[in-house]
Amino acid sequence: MIASLRGTVLEISLTGAVIEVGGVGMAFQATPTTLAGLRVGEEGTVHTELVVREDSLTLFGFADADERLCFRVLLGAKGVGAKLALAILAVHTPDALRRAIASQDVAALKRVPGLGPKGAQRVIIDVGDKLGPVTGEEPAASGAQAVAPEGQDADPDVVAALVQLGWNEATARQAVSAVTSAAEGEAESLAVPELLRASLRWLGGGHRG
Repeated sequence: MIASLRGTVLEISLTGAVIEVGGVGMAFQATPTTLAGLRVGEEGTVHTELVVREDSLTLFGFADADERLCFRVLLGAKGVGAKLALAILAVHTPDALRRAIASQDVAALKRVPGLGPKGAQRVIIDVGDKLGPVTGEEPAASGAQAVAPEGQDADPDVVAALVQLGWNEATARQAVSAVTSAAEGEAESLAVPELLRASLRWLGGGHRG
């Protein structure tokens, strides 16, 4: 089993990256949070999980062992496959997920595209206390939850990534436009991975189209 990768980052896309290990480029899928911590040409380290299916072998990368643990536990929930598990972790940090499950917050889990009320209830039941206690502090509210102005341009690549994760195009555009607008005036504009991560935080705050 491939438990981790450490090497030079060769490529970063909106949904994954490639790290060279011993002369071999290892491709993996990851959340925007994990991808935002990598830089092309620099050394990167990710914890990994290999998901084996009859017709595929897919490697998933995580920023830390805690995120990987959550992924593994989520895969044990009925109806949750690798894509949905990754989408859940794209919207909720491990501790946010713990809080949602501990408080049986169906509304919070429903913010994940593809996870309806029944699916959210099933995750709460199946996961239970398997994730353990909350390990960090409640994150500060993001300033990216402003209302999107009319006509604000939305990065098409980020919109496409959100659509791939399960949101409809109108909601995706609204999220990216809101985050882009909130970031205006900062010394440095958001890079694509950070823009995607901020858009997911905006959507995770309950803004739905």
